[in-house]
Amino acid sequence: MIKTHEREKLINAMVFFAENTRHCGKIKLFKLLYLLDFEHFKETGRPVTGMEYRAWEKGPVPHELWCEWPAMQRGSAANDIANAIDIVPESTGDYELQKVVPLIAFHDDHFTRRELRIMRSLVERFRDERTKPLINFTHQLLGPWEVTWRDGQGNNESIDYALAVGADDPYAAEILEAAAEFEAVKAVLGVVH
Repeated sequence: MIKTHEREKLINAMVFFAENTRHCGKIKLFKLLYLLDFEHFKETGRPVTGMEYRAWEKGPVPHELWCEWPAMQRGSAANDIANAIDIVPESTGDYELQKVVPLIAFHDDHFTRRELRIMRSLVERFRDERTKPLINFTHQLLGPWEVTWRDGQGNNESIDYALAVGADDPYAAEILEAAAEFEAVKAVLGVVH
């Protein structure tokens, strides 16, 4: 069995983004996780959290996390994410948003230097931004979400990580080969998250 620590990385990435950015609600958090996973895949052939993202009208959504979100809002003690973050209302004057607040300290135990570098660069770029500026990055022309979304024809389809690797990338073949090899190893040995 391969131990990927994807769940621990997901939880700690959420804590990291909540600790280090302003206006970190559900949508901003989902977009930061998407950018983290797809940027890391683009560089290595492997996502950080291993989540499946689906193409929805408003952008890429980590499907499993989306399904877990209602239980987290109710504070389910059985949910490991609900024990790591809290979701509280944040009034902005005209409307109310959800704010993600860390309940535990960030632990970098399972992250590589590259993963931490990408996380820090996302925080630097989007620290003070609200959700809208992230749309320019998650909805980029011919990016993974747009290619999958196809003006709504790809609604709810899984976004293929391989779409993050540009055809003009000089290492595209090697990255995609590494991704395929890792998937083959996982299939043979099995995975523990």
